[in-house]
Amino acid sequence: MAESTKTTKSGQNVRKKPTPIDPMYAHLQPQAVDVEKVVLGALMIDKDAFSVVSEILRPETFYEPNHQKIYNAVQALNMNEMPVDIMTVTNELQKEGTLEDVGGAPYVVDLAAHVASSAHIEYHAKILQQKFMARELISFASVVETKAFDATVDVDDLMQEAEGSLFELSQKNMRQDYTQIDPVIRQAVDILQKASANSSGLTGIPSGFTKLDDITSGWQKSDLVIIAGRPAMGKTSFALSIAKNIAVDYRNPVAFFSLEMNNVQLVDRLISNVCEIEGKKIMNGQLARDEWERLDKNLAKLTGAPIYIDDTPGMSIFELRTKARRLVREKDVKVIMIDYMQLMNASGSRFQNRQEEVSTISRSLKGLAKELDIPIIALSQLNRSVETRDKAEGKRPQLSDLRESGAIEQDADMVLFVHRPEYYHLYEDEKGNDLRGKAQIIIAKHRKGATGDVLLAFQGQYTRFANPEDAMLAPLPSDFGGGEIISSRLNQDDNDPFGMPSLETPF
Repeated sequence: MAESTKTTKSGQNVRKKPTPIDPMYAHLQPQAVDVEKVVLGALMIDKDAFSVVSEILRPETFYEPNHQKIYNAVQALNMNEMPVDIMTVTNELQKEGTLEDVGGAPYVVDLAAHVASSAHIEYHAKILQQKFMARELISFASVVETKAFDATVDVDDLMQEAEGSLFELSQKNMRQDYTQIDPVIRQAVDILQKASANSSGLTGIPSGFTKLDDITSGWQKSDLVIIAGRPAMGKTSFALSIAKNIAVDYRNPVAFFSLEMNNVQLVDRLISNVCEIEGKKIMNGQLARDEWERLDKNLAKLTGAPIYIDDTPGMSIFELRTKARRLVREKDVKVIMIDYMQLMNASGSRFQNRQEEVSTISRSLKGLAKELDIPIIALSQLNRSVETRDKAEGKRPQLSDLRESGAIEQDADMVLFVHRPEYYHLYEDEKGNDLRGKAQIIIAKHRKGATGDVLLAFQGQYTRFANPEDAMLAPLPSDFGGGEIISSRLNQDDNDPFGMPSLETPF
C-alpha cells in the first residue's frame, strides 16, 4: 500500500501514516486465527480429536496468545486422562487463573458453538503448523540477518550456527507417520530373496574380512557402527583397510572424513597398504628397485578408486551432514567413515559439558545414517580403564570404556573394539592361538546379530589388516621388525605402560 494524503479543512495536504500491514514498512506475520478457532472448537466437541492433532500442534503453534492458553488447557486435560468439553476446559482455565485472560466462559462457549464437525481437523491443524513454521523461519532469518550485519561476528561461525539452528527447527517440526506392516513385510521378503540369491550371504556392504562378514553379513544400511580402541591399537589402519577393500576391491564409493590427519597422510597410508611398501619408506622415499616396481604395478589399483577424502579439522556435525548429503547425491557414496568422533563438535548449541555434546554428535550420526540409508562407521577413543586392568584379564576393552558418553553405546547398532594383545606382551589366547602379529576385532554389541571375536592379521609395516590366510601370502620386508610409530594426537596424552614400541605405522 502506497502512502496517501488527506486534505484538512484548511486545505493543506497531510501525509497519512502507513498502516502496520503496509508492505513498504512491515509484513503481517503468517497466521490463520479463524482456523485456530475452528480447531479449538473441534477439540471440545469430539473426544477423539486431540489424538489426531497431538503430534502436529503445540501451544506455541497458535498465533493468538489466548488460543495458546486454551490449547494448553486442552493438552493438560488429555495428559490427566480427563474428558475435554466446554465445561472441563473452562474449569481448567479457571484453575490456571487464565479464564478471564482468554475472554471468559462466553468466549470458550462461542468457539464450540461455531463448529459442527471435527471431520477436517487434521487438515486444519497442518495449516496452523505451516503458518507456525513460516513464523519460525522469519524469526530465524531475522536473527541471522542481524548477526550478519555485526562486523564482530565471524562469518564461518555464523554459518555453522545458522545451519545448526535450521536443522533443529526442521527436526522439531518433523512428524513421522506410521506405516501399516504389509509393505514392510514385502520389503523384508524382497531383501531376503536377494540375499538368498547371493551365495556369500551378504546383505550389506562387504568389509573384505571373511569372518567379520560372516557374523555381520556386511555393513548394513542405516546402521551406526563404532570402531573403538586405545591409542596405537590400529583403529585408523583398520578403517583404511576397510575403506580400501570396499572401494578398490568391490568398487563401492566411500567417503572418508579425517579430522586428525591430512589427505596426503591418508593417501600415503593407502599406498603403503596397496603397494606393500613400508610406511617409513613412503615417508623418506628410500625405496628399493623391487619396491619401485611394486609401486608402479599396484598404484593403478588406487587410481580412479571411488574414495572421497575430506580432511577439514574440527568439523561440526552440521557441516558433516551437509557434505554427506551432497556426496550421497552426487557421488552415490555407499559408506561414510569418520576418524574420529571425539574431534567433532556440535556448534550452534550450548552444552553444560563435553558429555552432552558427544551425546548430541552420536544421536546426530545415527539420525544421519537413517536419513541417508547408508552405514556410517565412526572411530572412537576409549578411556584409560583398559590400562588399569590386570594382565591376567587380558586388557580386553568393554562397552563401559567408551570415552566421554554412554550415549555412544546406546545409539550404535554395532560396536567393534580393535585389540592387539601382543601390545601388552600377551602372545596366546585362552585357546592357545598364537597372537603374535594378530589383532582381535571384538564385536561387543550387535543389534541385529551375534557378538564374538574375529582374529585378523595386523601388518603394521603396511598399515594393513588382512585375513590371516591372505597375510601368509604377502611378502615380508627385508628389514621386517614390526615398524615404529610416531605418536598422533590421539596418543599424546597416553604413555605406554610397558615401554614397548607399537606395531603401528610411522605416520
